[in-house]
Amino acid sequence: MVVQSPRPNPRQNLGAGSSRGAADARANATRNANSRANPVRNGLRSRAGGNGRNAGEASSASNRGDVPLRPRPVSEAMRDCGVYVDGNRVPGEFDHRSALEEVKTRGEGFVWLSLSRPDATQMDAIAEEYGLHELTVEDALTHRQRPKVELHDDHLVFVLRSIHYSPEGTSQDHNEKIDTGQLLMVLGRNYILTIRMGMPSDDMNRLAERVDEDPELLQPGPAGVLWALTDLLVDNYLRTVQQLEDLVEDMEDEVFRPTYTTDIEDVYILKREILEMRHAIDPLTTALRTLMGLRGQLMPKVVRRYLSDVLDHQLIAADMVQGFDDRLSALIDAAAVKIQLQQNTDMRTISAYAAILAVPTALAGIYGMNFDFMPELHWEYGYYVVLGVMGVVVAFLVWLLRRNKWL
Repeated sequence: MVVQSPRPNPRQNLGAGSSRGAADARANATRNANSRANPVRNGLRSRAGGNGRNAGEASSASNRGDVPLRPRPVSEAMRDCGVYVDGNRVPGEFDHRSALEEVKTRGEGFVWLSLSRPDATQMDAIAEEYGLHELTVEDALTHRQRPKVELHDDHLVFVLRSIHYSPEGTSQDHNEKIDTGQLLMVLGRNYILTIRMGMPSDDMNRLAERVDEDPELLQPGPAGVLWALTDLLVDNYLRTVQQLEDLVEDMEDEVFRPTYTTDIEDVYILKREILEMRHAIDPLTTALRTLMGLRGQLMPKVVRRYLSDVLDHQLIAADMVQGFDDRLSALIDAAAVKIQLQQNTDMRTISAYAAILAVPTALAGIYGMNFDFMPELHWEYGYYVVLGVMGVVVAFLVWLLRRNKWL
C-alpha cells in the first residue's frame, strides 16, 4: 500500500507564510512516507491508545531526526513453535511462517505457536500471517483481563488466568502468597496461539511432558491443546485451594487462641488475595459454558465433553474460594470483636486498681491537711488506726473485685 503525501494548500503559498507552509507540507509527506501503513496497527491506535506504544515511540524518534527503534522480530517473543500431526510433533524447527506453510503443504495437522509478552510489532507480523482480527491483536497486548471468550469469523479468543501459591511469598511482595498471570489462546482451524503474560513457564513445560507421554491428548487438533491447558490451570486452582484451606484453618486457630494478641493484618492480606482469586476463577464459569455451547470444526464434540469435566472442577474451586472469603470475613469480625473485648477487660482492670487506690488516697489526703482541731492528730494510736482502716478497706475491695472477676 502506497501512502501518498497530502497536497499543499494553495493559500499557504500566499503572503509571508508561503515558505513555512511548504516546509510543513514536505515534513508531513516525509512522515507519511516513513510510516508503516498497517491496517491492524492503525486500528489498534484508534481503539487502544496505549497498545501501539512501541510503534509510536519509533515514529516519534523518526520525526525528531533520531535513530528509529529497531522492530523486534517475532523470534524474540516466541517460546516454541511446532507442527503436530495426529497428536505427534513433526521433527524439525519452525518459525511462525514456516510452520503454517508446512501445515498447508501437508493438508493436515496444526501449528502450536507459544509466545510470551509480544509487542505490537510482533503481533502485527503474526496477525498478517494468520489473518487475525484487529480485536484479537488488541486482546493479545492487554494484560490482566477477565476470563472470556470472543468469537470472530474463522477463529476464537479464550482468555483465562493462572494462579500460583508461594508459601514464602511472591517475588514482588513477601507478604503476598498468591501470584496470578494471564494466558490467552487464539484457536483457528489449523493453528493455536498461546500467549502468556506473567504466567510461569512451568505450566507449559508440564503440558509438553504430558503431550510427549500421551500424544492422544492432541488428537482432537488445536482444540485439544486448549482443553489440555485449561485442565492444567484448573487443576492448579484446586491445588492452590487445598493449600489455602490449611492456611485459613491455621489463622482461625490463631485468632481464637486465648493468648492471641496480634493484629488482623495477615488476615486482611489473605482476604485481599482471596478476592483476587475470585476475580480470576468466577468469570471462567461463563467462558467455559460458552465454549461448551459451540458447534463446528473449531470445537469438536469430544473436546466439549472434556470441558464439562473441567467445568465441574472449576465450580468446586470457585465454591471453596467463596467459602474462604466468607470465613475470612467472619474471622476479621471475630478478631475485631475479640480485640474490643480485650480492651474492655483492660479498662475494667485499670478501673479496679483505681478504685482500690482511691480509699487510701482519700484518707491520706484528709489527714494530710494539718488542721489544729482534728482529734485524731493528737491521739496516740491515731496513725496506726488510720493505717489499719486503709488495709481493711483495700482487702475488702480486692476480695469484692476478684469475686466479680474484675481482677
